[in-house]
Amino acid sequence: SLCIDFEELMHKKFRMSSMEELTFFLGLQVMQKDDEIFISQDKYVADILKKFDFSSVKTESTPIETNKALLKDEKAKNVDVH
Repeated sequence: SLCIDFEELMHKKFRMSSMEELTFFLGLQVMQKDDEIFISQDKYVADILKKFDFSSVKTESTPIETNKALLKDEKAKNVDVH
């Protein structure tokens, strides 16, 4: 299955073993099902919001065209964020 393949890959790459079902990995939340793996950062985001006292702020939607493809700006310089 996909979960077993992922576990084997992590064991080979990082020399790690699995004691039980993987739920957190490198700061990511992991939810495993028989045929899929769902990875999210919900806990990380919640911790950041709590740290800066943004847990109870009013949210607002940001309008965006959902059917429009993103395009690369060929004239722009590449950005090194690290």
